[in-house]
Amino acid sequence: MNFNEADEFSKDFKRLSKKYRSLHDDLLEFKKVVTAFPLGSGKHFNIITKTEQVTVMKARLFCRYLRGSSLRIIYAFDATITKIEFIQLYPKNEQEDEDRDRIKEYLKNFKRLG
Repeated sequence: MNFNEADEFSKDFKRLSKKYRSLHDDLLEFKKVVTAFPLGSGKHFNIITKTEQVTVMKARLFCRYLRGSSLRIIYAFDATITKIEFIQLYPKNEQEDEDRDRIKEYLKNFKRLG
């Protein structure tokens, strides 16, 4: 499985990793899970949107630093080339829902690339 990060995700990750020290290891663990189950399994994964080329997912990223709480991670899965691109990372207490505009922008750019 290939992983990539959108620029805005990298900024989210850098900002939150200063606050939550275990985030780097938590993301590595999450990558292992989505490598085995790209569309997730169970109630902690939801499909936000699906096109012919890509499926955008919202999932809980469990953070050891938060002790039982979790962050939300938005990612896109492209089954044709087995690639996952992380789009957004946020704590539920800072933001209620995902950034729909960011997802729309990602999909618009994805079509241009694909």
